[in-house]
Amino acid sequence: MQMKLDLQFFAGEKTEKATPKKRQDERKKGKVAKSQDVNTAFMLLFCLLILFVFGGFMLDSMLTMFEHTFSEFIHWEVTENTVHQIFSGAATEAAIMLAPLLLIAMVAGVGSNLLQIGFLFTAKPLKFDLKKIDPIQGAKRIFSIRALVELLKSFLKIVFIGAITFLVIWIYKDDMMMTAFKTAEDALEFFSQVTIVMGVAATVALLFLSVFDYAYQRYDFEKNMKMSKQDVKDEYKNIEGDPLIKSKIKEKQRQMAQRRMMSEVPQADVVITNPTHFAVAIKYDEAKAQAPYVVAKGTDHLARKIKEVAKANDVQTVENKPLARSLNKELEIGDVIPEEFYKAVAEILAYVYQLGKKV
Repeated sequence: MQMKLDLQFFAGEKTEKATPKKRQDERKKGKVAKSQDVNTAFMLLFCLLILFVFGGFMLDSMLTMFEHTFSEFIHWEVTENTVHQIFSGAATEAAIMLAPLLLIAMVAGVGSNLLQIGFLFTAKPLKFDLKKIDPIQGAKRIFSIRALVELLKSFLKIVFIGAITFLVIWIYKDDMMMTAFKTAEDALEFFSQVTIVMGVAATVALLFLSVFDYAYQRYDFEKNMKMSKQDVKDEYKNIEGDPLIKSKIKEKQRQMAQRRMMSEVPQADVVITNPTHFAVAIKYDEAKAQAPYVVAKGTDHLARKIKEVAKANDVQTVENKPLARSLNKELEIGDVIPEEFYKAVAEILAYVYQLGKKV
Protein backbone atom coordinates (compact mmCIF):
# COMPACT_ATOMS: atom_id res chain seq x y z
CA MET A 1 0.00 0.00 0.00
CA GLN A 2 2.82 2.37 0.96
CA MET A 3 4.68 1.55 -2.28
CA LYS A 4 1.54 2.36 -4.30
CA LEU A 5 1.22 5.73 -2.57
CA ASP A 6 4.90 6.48 -3.24
CA LEU A 7 4.47 5.65 -6.92
CA GLN A 8 1.44 7.94 -7.11
CA PHE A 9 3.41 10.72 -5.44
CA PHE A 10 6.31 10.46 -7.89
CA ALA A 11 3.89 10.20 -10.83
CA GLY A 12 2.34 13.52 -9.74
CA GLU A 13 5.67 15.27 -9.17
CA LYS A 14 6.47 17.73 -11.95
CA THR A 15 9.87 16.54 -13.17
CA GLU A 16 9.40 16.42 -16.95
CA LYS A 17 10.13 19.24 -19.38
CA ALA A 18 7.10 20.77 -21.05
CA THR A 19 6.08 19.14 -24.32
CA PRO A 20 5.86 21.17 -27.55
CA LYS A 21 2.06 20.93 -27.40
CA LYS A 22 1.89 22.40 -23.91
CA ARG A 23 4.27 25.18 -24.91
CA GLN A 24 2.09 25.97 -27.90
CA ASP A 25 -1.11 25.91 -25.79
CA GLU A 26 0.41 28.20 -23.14
CA ARG A 27 1.72 30.54 -25.83
CA LYS A 28 -1.81 30.85 -27.25
CA LYS A 29 -2.90 31.93 -23.77
CA GLY A 30 -0.22 34.63 -23.76
CA LYS A 31 1.97 32.84 -21.21
CA VAL A 32 5.57 33.34 -22.35
CA ALA A 33 8.93 34.05 -20.74
CA LYS A 34 9.78 37.72 -20.98
CA SER A 35 11.33 40.44 -18.85
CA GLN A 36 9.59 43.78 -18.45
CA ASP A 37 12.96 45.30 -17.58
CA VAL A 38 14.18 44.59 -21.12
CA ASN A 39 11.20 46.51 -22.53
CA THR A 40 11.79 49.42 -20.14
CA ALA A 41 15.51 49.57 -20.87
CA PHE A 42 14.99 49.57 -24.64
CA MET A 43 12.31 52.25 -24.45
CA LEU A 44 14.49 54.47 -22.25
CA LEU A 45 17.51 54.01 -24.50
CA PHE A 46 15.69 54.89 -27.72
CA CYS A 47 13.81 57.76 -26.10
CA LEU A 48 17.11 59.24 -24.92
CA LEU A 49 18.50 58.90 -28.44
CA ILE A 50 15.47 60.74 -29.81
CA LEU A 51 15.89 63.47 -27.20
CA PHE A 52 19.54 63.78 -28.18
CA VAL A 53 18.71 64.01 -31.91
CA PHE A 54 15.50 66.06 -31.74
CA GLY A 55 16.25 67.96 -28.53
CA GLY A 56 17.03 71.19 -30.42
CA PHE A 57 13.80 70.94 -32.40
CA MET A 58 11.75 70.32 -29.25
CA LEU A 59 13.44 73.23 -27.45
CA ASP A 60 12.73 75.59 -30.35
CA SER A 61 9.09 74.45 -30.40
CA MET A 62 8.71 75.12 -26.67
CA LEU A 63 10.38 78.55 -26.93
CA THR A 64 8.16 79.48 -29.86
CA MET A 65 5.08 78.43 -27.87
CA PHE A 66 6.15 80.54 -24.87
CA GLU A 67 6.96 83.54 -27.11
CA HIS A 68 3.52 83.42 -28.68
CA THR A 69 1.90 83.03 -25.27
CA PHE A 70 3.59 86.06 -23.67
CA SER A 71 3.80 88.26 -26.76
CA GLU A 72 0.52 87.63 -28.60
CA PHE A 73 -1.94 85.53 -26.60
CA ILE A 74 -1.59 87.71 -23.49
CA HIS A 75 -3.19 90.60 -25.37
CA TRP A 76 -6.16 88.62 -26.65
CA GLU A 77 -9.55 89.06 -25.17
CA VAL A 78 -10.70 85.99 -23.22
CA THR A 79 -13.62 84.55 -25.17
CA GLU A 80 -14.82 81.08 -26.02
CA ASN A 81 -13.31 81.28 -29.51
CA THR A 82 -9.90 82.60 -28.37
CA VAL A 83 -9.60 80.01 -25.60
CA HIS A 84 -10.50 77.25 -28.06
CA GLN A 85 -7.97 78.59 -30.58
CA ILE A 86 -5.19 78.83 -27.98
CA PHE A 87 -5.71 75.35 -26.59
CA SER A 88 -6.13 73.70 -30.01
CA GLY A 89 -2.99 75.40 -31.28
CA ALA A 90 -1.03 74.43 -28.15
CA ALA A 91 -2.25 70.83 -28.43
CA THR A 92 -1.20 70.69 -32.09
CA GLU A 93 2.25 72.09 -31.32
CA ALA A 94 2.70 69.68 -28.40
CA ALA A 95 1.65 66.74 -30.57
CA ILE A 96 4.14 67.69 -33.31
CA MET A 97 6.86 68.20 -30.71
CA LEU A 98 6.26 64.87 -28.93
CA ALA A 99 5.47 62.81 -32.06
CA PRO A 100 9.08 61.53 -32.60
CA LEU A 101 9.35 60.57 -28.92
CA LEU A 102 6.02 58.73 -28.84
CA LEU A 103 6.68 57.00 -32.14
CA ILE A 104 10.10 55.70 -31.13
CA ALA A 105 8.70 54.57 -27.76
CA MET A 106 6.07 52.49 -29.58
CA VAL A 107 8.67 51.03 -31.96
CA ALA A 108 11.04 50.21 -29.08
CA GLY A 109 8.24 48.57 -27.08
CA VAL A 110 7.13 46.39 -29.99
CA GLY A 111 10.74 45.61 -30.99
CA SER A 112 11.79 44.53 -27.49
CA ASN A 113 8.79 42.17 -27.27
CA LEU A 114 9.53 40.72 -30.71
CA LEU A 115 13.15 40.23 -29.66
CA GLN A 116 12.09 38.22 -26.61
CA ILE A 117 9.06 36.20 -27.72
CA GLY A 118 8.61 36.77 -31.45
CA PHE A 119 5.28 37.67 -33.02
CA LEU A 120 2.33 36.78 -30.80
CA PHE A 121 -1.23 38.06 -30.95
CA THR A 122 -3.83 36.68 -28.58
CA ALA A 123 -6.87 38.11 -26.84
CA LYS A 124 -7.17 35.37 -24.21
CA PRO A 125 -5.39 37.37 -21.43
CA LEU A 126 -8.12 40.02 -21.86
CA LYS A 127 -10.95 37.57 -21.21
CA PHE A 128 -12.83 38.00 -17.95
CA ASP A 129 -11.68 35.48 -15.35
CA LEU A 130 -13.13 35.30 -11.83
CA LYS A 131 -9.86 33.84 -10.54
CA LYS A 132 -8.19 37.20 -11.19
CA ILE A 133 -10.43 38.91 -8.64
CA ASP A 134 -10.43 36.05 -6.15
CA PRO A 135 -9.11 37.56 -2.87
CA ILE A 136 -7.66 34.25 -1.71
CA GLN A 137 -5.72 33.77 -4.94
CA GLY A 138 -4.67 37.42 -4.80
CA ALA A 139 -3.34 36.99 -1.26
CA LYS A 140 -1.41 33.90 -2.35
CA ARG A 141 0.20 35.88 -5.17
CA ILE A 142 1.06 38.78 -2.83
CA PHE A 143 2.71 36.56 -0.23
CA SER A 144 4.32 34.10 -2.64
CA ILE A 145 8.01 33.44 -3.22
CA ARG A 146 7.73 35.08 -6.63
CA ALA A 147 6.37 38.28 -5.07
CA LEU A 148 9.31 38.31 -2.63
CA VAL A 149 11.76 37.88 -5.51
CA GLU A 150 10.10 40.72 -7.44
CA LEU A 151 10.35 42.93 -4.33
CA LEU A 152 14.06 42.18 -3.95
CA LYS A 153 14.60 42.85 -7.66
CA SER A 154 12.84 46.21 -7.43
CA PHE A 155 14.88 47.15 -4.35
CA LEU A 156 18.10 46.16 -6.14
CA LYS A 157 17.17 48.26 -9.19
CA ILE A 158 16.39 51.29 -7.03
CA VAL A 159 19.69 51.00 -5.14
CA PHE A 160 21.80 50.26 -8.24
CA ILE A 161 20.33 52.92 -10.51
CA GLY A 162 20.09 55.43 -7.63
CA ALA A 163 23.79 54.96 -6.87
CA ILE A 164 24.73 55.52 -10.52
CA THR A 165 22.53 58.63 -10.73
CA PHE A 166 24.06 60.01 -7.53
CA LEU A 167 27.54 59.31 -8.92
CA VAL A 168 26.78 61.33 -12.08
CA ILE A 169 25.46 64.24 -10.00
CA TRP A 170 28.53 64.02 -7.75
CA ILE A 171 30.83 64.22 -10.78
CA TYR A 172 29.10 67.36 -12.08
CA LYS A 173 28.49 68.99 -8.66
CA ASP A 174 31.08 71.72 -9.17
CA ASP A 175 29.69 72.65 -12.57
CA MET A 176 26.19 72.73 -11.08
CA MET A 177 27.33 75.24 -8.48
CA MET A 178 28.61 77.49 -11.27
CA THR A 179 25.27 77.61 -13.13
CA ALA A 180 24.34 80.63 -10.97
CA PHE A 181 26.87 82.64 -12.99
CA LYS A 182 25.59 81.39 -16.38
CA THR A 183 22.80 82.62 -18.57
CA ALA A 184 19.49 80.81 -18.54
CA GLU A 185 20.19 79.33 -21.96
CA ASP A 186 23.65 78.04 -20.96
CA ALA A 187 22.29 76.63 -17.69
CA LEU A 188 19.50 74.87 -19.55
CA GLU A 189 21.98 73.39 -22.02
CA PHE A 190 24.21 72.20 -19.16
CA PHE A 191 21.38 70.51 -17.32
CA SER A 192 20.24 68.94 -20.59
CA GLN A 193 23.68 67.38 -21.06
CA VAL A 194 23.76 66.13 -17.47
CA THR A 195 20.28 64.68 -17.86
CA ILE A 196 21.32 62.83 -21.03
CA VAL A 197 24.45 61.45 -19.32
CA MET A 198 22.43 60.45 -16.27
CA GLY A 199 19.74 58.81 -18.42
CA VAL A 200 22.24 56.87 -20.55
CA ALA A 201 24.09 55.65 -17.44
CA ALA A 202 20.82 54.56 -15.80
CA THR A 203 19.68 52.87 -19.01
CA VAL A 204 22.95 50.95 -19.38
CA ALA A 205 22.62 49.85 -15.75
CA LEU A 206 19.02 48.76 -16.36
CA LEU A 207 20.06 46.85 -19.49
CA PHE A 208 22.72 45.09 -17.42
CA LEU A 209 20.16 44.13 -14.77
CA SER A 210 17.59 43.13 -17.41
CA VAL A 211 19.92 40.37 -18.65
CA PHE A 212 19.76 38.70 -15.23
CA ASP A 213 16.05 39.39 -14.96
CA TYR A 214 15.42 37.74 -18.33
CA ALA A 215 17.47 34.71 -17.27
CA TYR A 216 15.42 34.46 -14.08
CA GLN A 217 12.14 34.82 -15.98
CA ARG A 218 13.19 32.01 -18.33
CA TYR A 219 14.13 29.80 -15.38
CA ASP A 220 10.88 30.53 -13.54
CA PHE A 221 8.84 29.99 -16.71
CA GLU A 222 10.46 26.61 -17.42
CA LYS A 223 9.97 25.60 -13.79
CA ASN A 224 6.25 26.43 -13.90
CA MET A 225 5.88 24.70 -17.26
CA LYS A 226 7.21 21.36 -16.00
CA MET A 227 4.85 18.41 -16.20
CA SER A 228 4.42 15.23 -14.24
CA LYS A 229 4.76 11.84 -15.88
CA GLN A 230 1.00 11.46 -15.59
CA ASP A 231 0.48 14.81 -17.37
CA VAL A 232 2.66 13.60 -20.25
CA LYS A 233 0.72 10.33 -20.48
CA ASP A 234 -2.63 12.16 -20.40
CA GLU A 235 -1.50 14.54 -23.12
CA TYR A 236 -0.31 11.63 -25.26
CA LYS A 237 -3.70 9.97 -24.80
CA ASN A 238 -5.48 13.15 -25.82
CA ILE A 239 -3.33 13.47 -28.95
CA GLU A 240 -3.12 9.85 -30.00
CA GLY A 241 -6.32 8.64 -28.40
CA ASP A 242 -6.84 6.02 -25.71
CA PRO A 243 -4.98 2.80 -26.69
CA LEU A 244 -8.04 0.70 -25.81
CA ILE A 245 -10.28 2.83 -28.02
CA LYS A 246 -7.69 2.80 -30.80
CA SER A 247 -7.48 -1.01 -30.68
CA LYS A 248 -11.27 -1.24 -30.85
CA ILE A 249 -11.36 1.10 -33.83
CA LYS A 250 -8.68 -0.94 -35.59
CA GLU A 251 -10.60 -4.13 -34.84
CA LYS A 252 -13.76 -2.60 -36.35
CA GLN A 253 -11.82 -1.49 -39.42
CA ARG A 254 -10.33 -4.96 -39.78
CA GLN A 255 -13.76 -6.55 -39.52
CA MET A 256 -15.20 -4.17 -42.13
CA ALA A 257 -12.27 -4.92 -44.46
CA GLN A 258 -12.83 -8.64 -44.02
CA ARG A 259 -16.54 -8.28 -44.78
CA ARG A 260 -15.74 -6.33 -47.94
CA MET A 261 -13.21 -8.97 -48.90
CA MET A 262 -15.65 -11.81 -48.27
CA SER A 263 -18.24 -10.10 -50.46
CA GLU A 264 -15.77 -10.36 -53.36
CA VAL A 265 -15.16 -14.11 -52.97
CA PRO A 266 -18.41 -15.18 -54.77
CA GLN A 267 -17.24 -13.25 -57.87
CA ALA A 268 -13.82 -14.97 -57.92
CA ASP A 269 -12.86 -17.44 -60.66
CA VAL A 270 -10.88 -19.74 -58.37
CA VAL A 271 -9.57 -20.07 -54.82
CA ILE A 272 -6.02 -21.41 -54.57
CA THR A 273 -5.22 -23.21 -51.27
CA ASN A 274 -2.35 -25.05 -49.62
CA PRO A 275 -4.97 -26.54 -48.42
CA THR A 276 -5.23 -25.78 -44.66
CA HIS A 277 -3.19 -22.64 -43.91
CA PHE A 278 -3.54 -20.37 -46.97
CA ALA A 279 -6.34 -19.37 -49.36
CA VAL A 280 -6.07 -16.84 -52.22
CA ALA A 281 -9.09 -15.93 -54.37
CA ILE A 282 -8.24 -14.97 -57.97
CA LYS A 283 -10.39 -13.25 -60.59
CA TYR A 284 -9.72 -12.40 -64.22
CA ASP A 285 -11.61 -9.45 -65.71
CA GLU A 286 -10.23 -7.87 -68.89
CA ALA A 287 -12.21 -4.68 -68.24
CA LYS A 288 -10.41 -4.10 -64.92
CA ALA A 289 -6.92 -5.52 -65.45
CA GLN A 290 -4.75 -7.10 -68.13
CA ALA A 291 -3.97 -10.06 -65.87
CA PRO A 292 -5.72 -11.95 -63.05
CA TYR A 293 -5.76 -10.15 -59.68
CA VAL A 294 -6.29 -11.01 -56.01
CA VAL A 295 -9.77 -10.32 -54.61
CA ALA A 296 -9.31 -12.03 -51.22
CA LYS A 297 -6.66 -13.81 -49.20
CA GLY A 298 -6.19 -15.13 -45.67
CA THR A 299 -4.50 -17.62 -43.37
CA ASP A 300 -5.80 -20.26 -40.98
CA HIS A 301 -9.26 -19.22 -39.69
CA LEU A 302 -9.74 -16.59 -42.41
CA ALA A 303 -8.61 -19.10 -45.07
CA ARG A 304 -11.26 -21.55 -43.88
CA LYS A 305 -13.94 -18.84 -44.10
CA ILE A 306 -12.85 -17.97 -47.67
CA LYS A 307 -13.14 -21.63 -48.66
CA GLU A 308 -16.54 -21.91 -47.01
CA VAL A 309 -17.85 -18.85 -48.88
CA ALA A 310 -16.35 -20.18 -52.12
CA LYS A 311 -18.00 -23.55 -51.64
CA ALA A 312 -21.35 -21.96 -50.84
CA ASN A 313 -21.19 -19.93 -54.07
CA ASP A 314 -19.88 -22.74 -56.34
CA VAL A 315 -16.42 -21.16 -56.73
CA GLN A 316 -13.87 -23.83 -57.63
CA THR A 317 -11.11 -24.50 -55.05
CA VAL A 318 -7.75 -25.75 -56.34
CA GLU A 319 -4.93 -27.01 -54.13
CA ASN A 320 -1.43 -25.73 -54.97
CA LYS A 321 0.72 -25.36 -51.85
CA PRO A 322 3.76 -23.47 -53.28
CA LEU A 323 1.62 -21.11 -55.36
CA ALA A 324 -0.83 -20.37 -52.53
CA ARG A 325 2.02 -19.68 -50.11
CA SER A 326 3.85 -17.40 -52.59
CA LEU A 327 0.76 -15.43 -53.63
CA ASN A 328 -0.26 -14.89 -49.99
CA LYS A 329 3.23 -13.71 -49.06
CA GLU A 330 4.00 -11.40 -52.00
CA LEU A 331 0.61 -9.94 -53.01
CA GLU A 332 -2.05 -7.81 -51.36
CA ILE A 333 -5.74 -7.58 -52.14
CA GLY A 334 -6.21 -5.85 -55.50
CA ASP A 335 -2.68 -6.63 -56.74
CA VAL A 336 -2.27 -8.00 -60.25
CA ILE A 337 -0.52 -11.36 -60.62
CA PRO A 338 3.17 -10.78 -61.56
CA GLU A 339 4.71 -12.38 -64.65
CA GLU A 340 6.54 -15.15 -62.74
CA PHE A 341 3.16 -16.59 -61.71
CA TYR A 342 1.44 -16.21 -65.10
CA LYS A 343 2.01 -19.78 -66.21
CA ALA A 344 0.90 -21.42 -62.95
CA VAL A 345 -2.20 -19.24 -62.61
CA ALA A 346 -3.08 -19.64 -66.30
CA GLU A 347 -2.96 -23.44 -65.98
CA ILE A 348 -5.27 -23.34 -62.96
CA LEU A 349 -7.74 -20.99 -64.71
CA ALA A 350 -7.70 -23.20 -67.80
CA TYR A 351 -8.43 -26.20 -65.60
CA VAL A 352 -11.35 -24.36 -63.96
CA TYR A 353 -12.78 -23.28 -67.28
CA GLN A 354 -12.54 -26.83 -68.56
CA LEU A 355 -14.60 -27.97 -65.60
CA GLY A 356 -17.32 -25.70 -66.89
CA LYS A 357 -17.70 -23.68 -63.65
CA LYS A 358 -16.84 -20.46 -65.46
CA VAL A 359 -17.13 -19.65 -69.13
